[in-house]
Amino acid sequence: MAAHPVKERRNKIMCGIVGYVGAKECTAILVNSLTKLEYRGYDSAGIAVFEGDRIKTVKAKGKLKEGLIKKLENEPHFTATAGIGHTRWATHGEPSDINSHPIGNGRVSIVHNGIIENYRKLKEFLISKGYGFESQTDTEAVAKLLDYNYDGDPIDTIIRTIADIEGAYSLGIMFREHKNRIFAARKESPLIVGKGNGEMFIASDVTAIIEYTREYYLLEPGEVADITADGVTFYDMHKNVIEKELQVATWDVSAAEKGRYARRTQKDDKSPYQERLTRLFRMRSYR
Repeated sequence: MAAHPVKERRNKIMCGIVGYVGAKECTAILVNSLTKLEYRGYDSAGIAVFEGDRIKTVKAKGKLKEGLIKKLENEPHFTATAGIGHTRWATHGEPSDINSHPIGNGRVSIVHNGIIENYRKLKEFLISKGYGFESQTDTEAVAKLLDYNYDGDPIDTIIRTIADIEGAYSLGIMFREHKNRIFAARKESPLIVGKGNGEMFIASDVTAIIEYTREYYLLEPGEVADITADGVTFYDMHKNVIEKELQVATWDVSAAEKGRYARRTQKDDKSPYQERLTRLFRMRSYR
């Protein structure tokens, strides 16, 4: 029997998501975490951070060292302490700057892992409401739907939006009006919420954040997380608060790193970029 085409594609989708909220300047943390997830996608990468009263996005086609890191070297120093990041395995839309994540507008920015099966229907609806589209991605339909549904309450907005989404997804979300908060939602595609000392994380894989914390929560399908530096609140689709058990990663960092490199595909050059990252962080006083 032939494999179901949608399910087969789902199994191959491995974009990487990260996020941070805390007291530290977050750009270095986001980029460093993305280097741990590049086995999940290396067609493009990007970050979005709260900078002043706006969401600042930097993204680029290509592997991290050739795209995003090089672009960040020419950016002014950031002061942001909250943001989201993404490394992409292209599905809808060719690898390009415009199709890179994060995707959004001035009010909403998101990163996404998965496939939105009804994105064409959502896109047609949003176009009828006056929205324009710049990318070829299914993700842009989700970002615009969040903007359309936005009523000032992020949790209500997210629940109403994901109720209309068909397919597999994990999402990292920022709203300009809710500075220093990030949100997460999941259906099928993996996502965890890491707990540090006065700082919180989201990631597709524990290896992305184990350098910073070993404690994390598993985000289950149909759940939404509201994350600040002080902690996280989990909700179900009816906006009921959920209590979750804190998990602890017991393996060491070197073992996690070996596992990560073992999962890399033959297209990757296996470079960890540590020299480049160290130079970037030192130059911009990220540490």
